[in-house]
Amino acid sequence: MNKLEDIVSLCKRRGFIFPGSDVYGGMAGTWDFGPLGVSLKKKIMDEWWRFFVEERDEMYGIDAAILMNPKTWVASGHTATFADPLVECKECKSRFRADKIADGINESVTTEEFLNTHTKCPVCGKENWGPIRKFNMMFSTHVGAVLPDDDTELAEKNIAYLRPETAQGIFTNYKNVLDTFYPDLPFGLAQQGKAFRNEISPRDFILRDRECSQMEIEYFVNPKNWEEQFEDTRNMQHEFLEKIMGLPKDKIHELEVPAEDRAHYSKRTIDFMFDYPNGEEELMGLAYRTDFDLSNIARESGKSMEYRDKITNETFVPHVIEPSIGVERLFLAVLSNAYMEDEVNGDKRIVLKLPENLAPYRFCVSPLLKNKPELVIKAKEVYEILKKKYKNVTWDDSGNIGKRYRKQDEIGTPKCVVIDFDTLEDNTVTIRDRDTTEQIRESIANL
Repeated sequence: MNKLEDIVSLCKRRGFIFPGSDVYGGMAGTWDFGPLGVSLKKKIMDEWWRFFVEERDEMYGIDAAILMNPKTWVASGHTATFADPLVECKECKSRFRADKIADGINESVTTEEFLNTHTKCPVCGKENWGPIRKFNMMFSTHVGAVLPDDDTELAEKNIAYLRPETAQGIFTNYKNVLDTFYPDLPFGLAQQGKAFRNEISPRDFILRDRECSQMEIEYFVNPKNWEEQFEDTRNMQHEFLEKIMGLPKDKIHELEVPAEDRAHYSKRTIDFMFDYPNGEEELMGLAYRTDFDLSNIARESGKSMEYRDKITNETFVPHVIEPSIGVERLFLAVLSNAYMEDEVNGDKRIVLKLPENLAPYRFCVSPLLKNKPELVIKAKEVYEILKKKYKNVTWDDSGNIGKRYRKQDEIGTPKCVVIDFDTLEDNTVTIRDRDTTEQIRESIANL
């Protein structure tokens, strides 16, 4: 199993991911995506959108605002229930999420249950804990001209939250889509976007951070058919993860979440777990949210959320199937699965065996020698041909050819195309395969 620190090191060394605000000493739970990370992340998101939205007739896209009316989070239950168990060490004053530092407990742990685990502080090693307190993870801010010395009542009237999930932006637009597109059931609304969670103790690289990107679908169904739609979505998730993202089936595990551990809105949840370098962690979720959200919106807003069946004229509030995934979690799953170490001619090699549809670059074009103008000119011609045809092509003439191969292996480029002196004679190039390191000759016309 690959070590997480090796992947973190590769990400920084090759420009996939940098610590957030690194020049100022960083900020816990924040990460910046570099040039290659942006490319891989975008490809992952584009493949998700193509698979779940563009290739289906009953899907519609949404891009809702991050700042929403605070009533949204009252109706959704986040104001009251979106909280983690916080515990503080009385010795060193460090704070932790209780269920993540002790074994055998969950998010609903009581102070007594936690103390009975005899967990020692990860920082100072002492066992002297304060009581469990519920910590709401929503980031709050103020909208409009509110000053620090304004009275409490005015400040509370202007409070707003950075959204902790993208789902509510979909639910609040359900009626808008219904009234403008008149879709038949079942239909889905999909969204990709930022979500913010004030994690007590962010950790494990990009697995648990304070700012993340989510890809979510709210699939509206007749309550009579929810089980069939749930199973269909479940199968689609496996197809996406295994066939589109290239993740091995034996690293993906389903966890049927028991009632006491499910989110407050869910009647059934399956967590898709993945074998990360640091152990099994949640990758993707599938929840049956019933009519919880739409009924709450109807109650709080006073507006009907009912759907009228076009054939039977029956009216009802649709139920919802929700497949949800964090982009960063999927990014790390793809990256960690692709990370390999092997030997080539006795030398250690690090290689990212990324699926070709996700690799930041499909080809790297190089002249065998950069100090030979005739090779450079010909290589530029080949580069322009491939760039025009495939778009994601890079150029590399630094160092010797062996070092270029190693660099491209580390960033996951499937093929290296080298222009040498034979090219000038017969218009063929050397194509070197990333995974096998085998080389073949091919004519430029066939590229």
